[in-house]
Amino acid sequence: MIYREFQNKKISMLGFGTMRLPVKNGVYADIDEDAAAEMIDYAIKNGVNYFDTAWGYHDGNSEAAIGKILSEYKRESFYLASKFPGYDLANIDKVEEIFEIQLKKCRVEYFDFYLIHNVCELNIDAYLDEKHGIFDYLIKQKQNGRIKHLGFSGHGELNVLKRFLNKYGKFMEFGQLQINYLDWEFQQAKQKAELFTSYGIPIWVMEPLRGGKLAALEPDYTKALKNLRPDEGVPAWAFRFLQSIPEVKVILSGMSDMAQVKDNIETFKQDKPLNANEMQTLLSIADEMTGKTKLPCTACRYCTSHCPKGLDIPDLIKLYNEHRFTGGGFIAPMALAAYQKDKLPEMCIGCRSCEKVCPQGIKISEMMKDFSAKLKEV
Repeated sequence: MIYREFQNKKISMLGFGTMRLPVKNGVYADIDEDAAAEMIDYAIKNGVNYFDTAWGYHDGNSEAAIGKILSEYKRESFYLASKFPGYDLANIDKVEEIFEIQLKKCRVEYFDFYLIHNVCELNIDAYLDEKHGIFDYLIKQKQNGRIKHLGFSGHGELNVLKRFLNKYGKFMEFGQLQINYLDWEFQQAKQKAELFTSYGIPIWVMEPLRGGKLAALEPDYTKALKNLRPDEGVPAWAFRFLQSIPEVKVILSGMSDMAQVKDNIETFKQDKPLNANEMQTLLSIADEMTGKTKLPCTACRYCTSHCPKGLDIPDLIKLYNEHRFTGGGFIAPMALAAYQKDKLPEMCIGCRSCEKVCPQGIKISEMMKDFSAKLKEV
């Protein structure tokens, strides 16, 4: 097992995410605890010592399941992480109540790692508003030894993360980002990683396989990678990409069955970062994958000055590209939840004034109509 040093701790680079544990009869809330326990036991015996859970995973049942399973092992033999669920604004004033429940559900007296969860457009104002007492309470728990290391996770845009770090950056010991070779440019993951590094914040990675999209590729892409590393499986390339980023300490993988556990552990037996040619090949594949559906907006903003409704067209196109490529998902709806109602894509009146000045010839009015329809399907 590959390990990374963090404040005199030796942490397995492969972290066990508990958002996608095995379930019974396809019911997300009904965790198959026997199967999960077998997977976790195998992981521990093969060197994994970092486990990540959260309040909302498996409809609120992940923390209790992982707490029960890990209670069979010595507390000092593993690191456990959980998070304050500020992604739901109904929880914003309940930090103390939720934290106490989490400790009980996880059957521990302290969390090794605790995160302010999912800093994004929807909750950034609430997270920064001191009246909710979130940061003050969590710092107090750190001082009391009930949180060993305090950090945060972020799905928000770059400017949102900058706002959060401008206020709390010096207190954050680690940060969790969605990073993979597909999102390195597509979701500005590179710039976000550089932002973390500028604050001296080590990086934890979530969604290394992009929800499974990078576990299998089209035949031509697979062949190109096999030509470079004949013995490397397609999913392993995603992990090797992340092993190539020095600031990355932990890579979380939400494993659903024993085969995934074994495959991942095999990959993490050796550190095999990519060379320059391999990196370029992988990023070229990512560019082709996203380019097949991506509208070629360059954010020149000529369009915005011609929109009678004052819509932020470049930002909406960026969210549309994400939503269309992913086939849905939560990122675009989450970001749009923070928009004023009169600035949503459905407010486009189809006048096409923006299209007359678009250097890329994007049919913006059609995009807005399609985006609105796709959002209603959620």
